Amino acid sequence: MAPQRYTGDRFNTGEAHSARVYDYVLGGKDNYPVDQEAGESMIREWPALRVHMRANREFMHRAADYLVREEGIKQFLDIGTGLPTSPNMHEVVQKVAPDARVVYVDNDPIVLAHARALLTSAPEGRTAYVDADMRDPAAILGSPQFQDLLDLREPVGLMIIGMLHFILDNDDDHGLVQRLLEPLPAGSFLAMTIGTADFAPEEVGRVAAEYARRGMPMQLRTHAEAGTFFDGLDLVEPGLTQVHHWRPDAGQEDIDDRDIAMYGAVARKTG
Repeated sequence: MAPQRYTGDRFNTGEAHSARVYDYVLGGKDNYPVDQEAGESMIREWPALRVHMRANREFMHRAADYLVREEGIKQFLDIGTGLPTSPNMHEVVQKVAPDARVVYVDNDPIVLAHARALLTSAPEGRTAYVDADMRDPAAILGSPQFQDLLDLREPVGLMIIGMLHFILDNDDDHGLVQRLLEPLPAGSFLAMTIGTADFAPEEVGRVAAEYARRGMPMQLRTHAEAGTFFDGLDLVEPGLTQVHHWRPDAGQEDIDDRDIAMYGAVARKTG
């Protein structure tokens, strides 16, 4: 969901796109030579990029599993879905609760083209896809998919994973998150990852410069700045940490903190 320029039918394979670069770095096949070149250029600047992106996705898996397994959340709103990569969120949560429901949101036309993979729900549950931008919460919240699939009398898990670093201060970053949270009932949760240069400032700074040079400006935030997005919410232990430190799986491989440029947290809405 990074800001991009599209031509004609909205597909522009002449410019790198954040979702396709992410797909390439993680070993996916839904990308183009321009995305591959961008990904390789970024890996040269910071060889840990693959480790970092993998850890971000694994945080999403653990956070979603925690919400459905330990908090009983059975409906989710996933902002900035990205290209389908198994296990997708509905596969994670429906493994625990087959009747769980997921609304996916992205504005990348290539994600839309592959959305069928995101709609293959367990028979007891449901999934839907909304073609919309996080910068337009009204379009998301007013969509038939959101209104039909999610019951706002029950808590919702709002997932904003690997997305916020493409939302700049002048995009009203805090306001956008709050407007997405506002209609959700008490007992809902926000799970979010937030890009940072706190641990490898030179290397991550060079990657951010590569993104910006390719039309994808990025906002990296300190731990204190990241924490403000959870003001008024109750953080789940262990609070706001680098993503690989948030409730790691038993036997997780050791990861150098300098190889991770993402904070993550899960927090409960109490009112």
